[in-house]
Amino acid sequence: MEEVKIIELKESILEDNNADAALLREELKSKKICLLNLMSGPGSGKTTTLLALNKALEGRIKMGVMEADIDSDVDAKTMVDAGIPSIQLHTGGMCHLDADMTRQGIRAFNRDDLDLIVLENIGNLVCPAEYDTGAQIKLTLLSVPEGDDKPLKYPLMYRECDIMVVNKIDALPVFDFSKEKAEKYAKADNPNIKIFYISAKTGEGVKELADFLVDRVKEINK
Repeated sequence: MEEVKIIELKESILEDNNADAALLREELKSKKICLLNLMSGPGSGKTTTLLALNKALEGRIKMGVMEADIDSDVDAKTMVDAGIPSIQLHTGGMCHLDADMTRQGIRAFNRDDLDLIVLENIGNLVCPAEYDTGAQIKLTLLSVPEGDDKPLKYPLMYRECDIMVVNKIDALPVFDFSKEKAEKYAKADNPNIKIFYISAKTGEGVKELADFLVDRVKEINK
């Protein structure tokens, strides 16, 4: 009896995308643009964090934002209203962005004065972690109300990211959230992950995060 052929489609798709992502990183380096892939679950405060970061980065580096959503342009309008160059990416139901989608978004900016482009990815802790977008920096946002066990439940996200930012620390007195546990769980899969604690609402900790990003962006773009 003839053996059944098995083709691992996902593996093939990921390999093709990884090669494309490597090309995109070369393109960005030649243009001295740093791409940051911002990932988290829904409601963690990605947009509010970007607004707070923009103020802390003012006069230091120029930031643009690509807002990725299945539908709507609410977040992009919020960025534009705050004076941040922004475009909206609609995925048509897909739960992630890949390198080519990201490239299309970057080209749509049609400007060369940006030092940092942030891709605010789809609110999802699974799919976005699997696809390389060509970003030089990967940051995941975890909010206090989500709980300190997210790195245990979604290890790939924390394994892939350079930075974990814990947001909404102003809510720590209200929720049963342990900084020690969150750090332990995240570092179990990624000992080198950098961890910051902020409140995008009050501004606490935002300057320290901004200082770190400025140094990283300048290092990448030199």
